[in-house]
Amino acid sequence: MSDTSDIGVDVSSDALSDKHILVAISGGIAVVDSVRLLRELRRHGAKITVVMTHSAQEIISPLAIEWASQSQVVTDWDADMAQLELVDAVLVCPATRHTIGCHIHGILDTPMQMALSAARGRNLPMLFIPSMHNSLSQDVVTEDLCKELQEFGHDVFWGEEQEGRNKQPDVVQIIGLLCHLINTNLPNRKRVAITLGATRSAIDSVRWVQNTSTGKTGFDIADYLYRMGHQVTIIRGVVTFNSPLSMQDIRVCMEPESMLSELVNISKSPNPPNAWIFSAAVLDYTVTNSNENKIKSGKDTLSIELQKSRKHIDIISKSCVDDLKIGFKLESGYSKQQLIESALDSLKNNRLDAVIANHLENVDHGPVRAYWVDTKGTIIDLEDNFSMAKVIEKRLSQVDDD
Repeated sequence: MSDTSDIGVDVSSDALSDKHILVAISGGIAVVDSVRLLRELRRHGAKITVVMTHSAQEIISPLAIEWASQSQVVTDWDADMAQLELVDAVLVCPATRHTIGCHIHGILDTPMQMALSAARGRNLPMLFIPSMHNSLSQDVVTEDLCKELQEFGHDVFWGEEQEGRNKQPDVVQIIGLLCHLINTNLPNRKRVAITLGATRSAIDSVRWVQNTSTGKTGFDIADYLYRMGHQVTIIRGVVTFNSPLSMQDIRVCMEPESMLSELVNISKSPNPPNAWIFSAAVLDYTVTNSNENKIKSGKDTLSIELQKSRKHIDIISKSCVDDLKIGFKLESGYSKQQLIESALDSLKNNRLDAVIANHLENVDHGPVRAYWVDTKGTIIDLEDNFSMAKVIEKRLSQVDDD
């Protein structure tokens, strides 16, 4: 959904809809990213209140912050202070060491510190994004202060070290983590394993048999589920698209057998998934006579022997009977009715709870992106990846005995 007005933003998700976020902006050069940060918050449906320190106001104008947040900006004690307590979560970005130290020791010398103290008293989710030179970030006092933040139950998210400082993480990563932290408190969050991307099988040391998949649909689903508070493990094959949320658990498995081995290992882990989404394009046939060296070119013909590969869904379904399982079915040249019937067959044969049925012709272009088909006989038209992710998340969030 797009808004072409000067103040509008494109909606990315509803992960923060009905959520009131207090954004505390302290001094530091990373303040210049605040406009992008606030607009990213709005892309996920957040209502925003901003409080700024005087040092932050010396770097960026409160007018720019008001434009980006489309909200009142508290800059001094004469503002409406009551609104600082009517929030669901707090984001401190950037967080200077002075700001962190004052919060730890309860120094209420600014409206920001009063708001942070009140949020701590209410046990609200609080995310601190430190941004400082290496000489400060590597100081043992800074380390102790951040440990104390975590002991209070707050979260701390450091950026990578670049050009002599720990730079602020990308705003998409920051807001993705904030969404996740807030929504983990929603009921019935799942541990989800999702496969995505293409798989390949070696012909020789440089050539492969590979099917077609960018991984975008799987990543879009995984990112949304992560933002909605689910614990997501991604098992990816070959992709040309990557998630901007680098904090997720991502396992790389290019070949069908290595992907299956990883799935089996995950299913036997101490805290295994209780939901599985099979969106990867897994080869139905793999090469049996793979050559360890490069086959010399110049031959008029080259014979490749293929063998049927093991079905991931079938093996996981047999060992994880009580888990929620969602498969994908891609067909070409089918009518809608034929596609639905193929999905229903997959439901029955693979013991799935739901199937996302795709027309190859409509993956990139078409009025309907795919169809949701489940064991209750429900069929839902899915316009895009966002609507697909929302339907999947709704099913995951239902109580297990529904």
